[in-house]
Amino acid sequence: MHKTQIEERTQAMILNATSDILFDVSAPTPMILMLRPRSGAGQWIAREAYVLEPRVPITEYTDQFGNLCQRLIAPQGRFRIHTSADVAVSETVDVDYGAPFTPISDLPENVLSLLLPSRYCESDQMADLAQTIVADVKPGYDQVEAIRNWIHQYVTYQYQTSDASTSAVNTAHTRTGVCRDFAHLGIALCRSLSIPARMVVGYLYKLDPMDLHAWFEAFIGGRWYTFDATQATPRGGRIAIGYGRDAADVALTTQFGPATLTSLEVSVDRAKESDFHH
Repeated sequence: MHKTQIEERTQAMILNATSDILFDVSAPTPMILMLRPRSGAGQWIAREAYVLEPRVPITEYTDQFGNLCQRLIAPQGRFRIHTSADVAVSETVDVDYGAPFTPISDLPENVLSLLLPSRYCESDQMADLAQTIVADVKPGYDQVEAIRNWIHQYVTYQYQTSDASTSAVNTAHTRTGVCRDFAHLGIALCRSLSIPARMVVGYLYKLDPMDLHAWFEAFIGGRWYTFDATQATPRGGRIAIGYGRDAADVALTTQFGPATLTSLEVSVDRAKESDFHH
């Protein structure tokens, strides 16, 4: 059997994550929001608040990736969205060096689409680079870790070096970007090796500077594992909000009209666990 280094799941912490979003709306504008985390693998929503100012009718649906999406029409004027959630998460992420590559014939059907190229992850153009990075590395977890480590070493984290059109191919060429670009590159390289990979957006405790964050997951040995090329070592304290093929699937706010985002403030703090004991 392969050597396993899976962290204890009992090392839990409760985080309070908030977002405060302000729009300037010049005419009533339909919006789709993706701002509510949901309980699932690795996290449990203990408390949650969702405030709209002014209050407007809102409906919720679940998209094809299982994300909770909110649908509304923002009124003209100043429109504020405030969310807050207390979430129990693990202080660590599972690490499993030697976990085996999952043959495509054994993959669950809902994972197969995450083998394919997508708008920002042109995996069909990444095979040569991926093979160079993982040369002589055992297929599976170790390949993805080699990819994560290569991006961390050779791509510089730098603001204002990418924009909404930047793709994995662009990032591989410029070797600069932000968390979104690091995730796209990791996803594209994994898929070029027939390893399913998906993008995750959410919160990371003690991220500096604090902001919304993006990382990626890879499907290995029959399950998903977390990889974050912006960090030197595996870190827990993560709250996932949305999953998708790439950034096109996980926009936290999408507006269909004249609404301008004027401010976005994010905080992630450790909650007092005594508040949750009765």
